Amino acid sequence: MEQKTLSNWLKCILVGLGICGVLIYLVAIPAYGLNLRKLYPEFSGRFWPWLIFILGTGIPCCAVLVLSWKITANIGRDRSFSEENAKFLKWISVLTAADAGYFLAGNILLFFLSMSHPAVVLVSFLIVFACVALSIASAVLSHLVKKAAQLQEQSDWTI
Repeated sequence: MEQKTLSNWLKCILVGLGICGVLIYLVAIPAYGLNLRKLYPEFSGRFWPWLIFILGTGIPCCAVLVLSWKITANIGRDRSFSEENAKFLKWISVLTAADAGYFLAGNILLFFLSMSHPAVVLVSFLIVFACVALSIASAVLSHLVKKAAQLQEQSDWTI
């Protein structure tokens, strides 16, 4: 399979992820929150803090999608192993770790403000673990891509 074809497939996947993200963050989560607000009016004061908190987790996700798009564009231009892609992967690692920290801190804060349940905080640990694993994987990929870019540059000079 050619680089351009791989790049196009990756771009299709990113578009699908973007559409799913928009549907989840801007349709499903607010609709679910409104439904819970109607079912449990005594908890309606928790709607806006939770909605703002959850929507805040989507900002780094959008940035990761943009950086991933740039990586796929570089793959399409046959620049898979470049310093630029290594830099983008490092930023993805940082954004994912920051989002995990924000998500954990927000869950704990909402718990201490009596706006959450202990089970929600415990489940959030699983989500944070997945984000940290993704962050570490991105950091490792960044390091490997940087090393490969240096090897490719040395190889280009010897030919």
